Amino acid sequence: MKVLFWGTPEFAAPPLRALLGEGFEVIGVVTQPDRPKGRSRSQFVPSPIKEIAVEESIAVFQPEQPRGPEFLEELRALDPDISIVVAYGHILPRDVIDLPRLGTLNIHASLLPQWRGAAPIQAAIRAGHTETGVTIMRMVTRLDAGPILLQVPTPIVHDETYGELQLRLSELGALALIEALALLDIGKLTEQPQDDALATFAPKIEREDARIDWTLPASDIACVVRAFDPKPGAFTTLRGTEVKLFGARPWPHTPGVDAESSDPGDVVALDDAGAVVTTGNGFIRIIDAQPSGKRRLSVADLARGRGINVGDRFGT
Repeated sequence: MKVLFWGTPEFAAPPLRALLGEGFEVIGVVTQPDRPKGRSRSQFVPSPIKEIAVEESIAVFQPEQPRGPEFLEELRALDPDISIVVAYGHILPRDVIDLPRLGTLNIHASLLPQWRGAAPIQAAIRAGHTETGVTIMRMVTRLDAGPILLQVPTPIVHDETYGELQLRLSELGALALIEALALLDIGKLTEQPQDDALATFAPKIEREDARIDWTLPASDIACVVRAFDPKPGAFTTLRGTEVKLFGARPWPHTPGVDAESSDPGDVVALDDAGAVVTTGNGFIRIIDAQPSGKRRLSVADLARGRGINVGDRFGT
C-alpha cells in the first residue's frame, strides 16, 4: 500500500512513524512550508513532519496551497494508493481527496460528529468532558463530515491539560490508524455516515477565547486554564499587566476566608502550594504563572519576589 502522508505539527509525528515502523511504503510527505522563527524572522524552521521525511529520505512537497494543475500532476506521478491526513493545516480540494485509488483518510482528535473543526482537544477540555477519543474518517470536502471508519474512546483525566491530552491522542491516533488500514486491506472495515444533527464545532482558537472570566464558577475556570496549557496560555491581568495562569484547581475551602466577603478575581490566600482566588462560585487555586515577557514560574516564587500579594485582584 503506497501512502501519501499529509501533516505538519508534532501531533502528526507518531502516526507517520507508526506507518514507517509497520512497513508501509510512504512515497511522499506533504507539509506546510518552512516558517520564519525568532525576533529577526531570518531563520526558517521546517515542520516536525518534514524533519522525519528528510531523516527517512522521503520526498517532501511544501506548496503554499494544495491545489492547482502542476501540484496535481506531481501527486499523480507518485501514484499513491491512499492519502493519510493528520493536522496538515489546509482543507483539501475534491480532486486531491479523490486522487488515490483508496481515497483519503483523516485522523481527527475527537469522537465525531462531536467537535468538528480546528481545536477539538481544547474544546473537549473547556466543556468539562470526561471522555474524548480519536476518529479515523474518510475525507470529504465538508469539514470533518466524512464517514467514520473507526473510533477509539479514552477518558479525560480530571486535571489533564491540553498538552498532556494532545500527546496521548496523537499516540492513540497512530494505533487506530494502523488498525484501520489493516481492516481496510482485508475488506473488514464498515463505513458509518455521521449524524449531522449531532455535530458540534471547535473553531480555531482566537486570543479572547483564552481570557479568564473570573465571574465564572471555579470548575469552569479550571477547565479554561487546562484547555490552554501550555499554549497559548489562559490569561488575565494583574496590576494592569497581562499574566498567564496554569495549574488551576477548584478549591472547596479556605480557612478564615468567606467567599461572600471577596469579589471574583481577589487573591485571598498565598502559600507554597500557590494562590487561592475567589471566582463567581467558589475558590480556585493557581499553581503557576507567567507574567508578560517572563518565563513560567510557580506562584510561590512569584509571591516571594513581590509579584503577587494577598489582596491583589486579577482581571482589573
